[in-house]
Amino acid sequence: MRTGTNRTTGGRTAARTGRPAARTAPARRTDSRRPAAPDPAARRRERERLPRYWFAERLLLTLSGQRPVHWMLGHTLGAAYDQLAALAPYAPLLPAPPGRSPAVRHCDEFRPSPGVIEAFARIASGDRLLALAFRLEHCTDQRWRCSAVELGGGTRR
Repeated sequence: MRTGTNRTTGGRTAARTGRPAARTAPARRTDSRRPAAPDPAARRRERERLPRYWFAERLLLTLSGQRPVHWMLGHTLGAAYDQLAALAPYAPLLPAPPGRSPAVRHCDEFRPSPGVIEAFARIASGDRLLALAFRLEHCTDQRWRCSAVELGGGTRR
């Protein structure tokens, strides 16, 4: 092989031909392990696996009048069920504009001790933003149950 030759142009250099050397595109990554773009349905399923989101969604459905209070009977302890029964008739999370359901925007948690989750959620309903706080306890039957519910006031966004 001669020195001073360029493989991409078949041995002819740009100086000899008077044309610029041919360019090639960079190698493309075809790794099957490449992370795919996040699918909204997959994110929703992942969120549903977390107890705080699972309960936030169900409390939202109950407090918006989309589900009856007794729907939460097996998932709440006595005091929390009484709180839900007192709040639900007023449907505090009733959708403001017709056709737009309230939604859980964000939910986070604090674990004060093992087997206890104190969670809070931001609920968007039309142009209102509400706060929902609840406490979950891991019971002896290995299920999470809601033991307290509080609903904060609605601020305009």
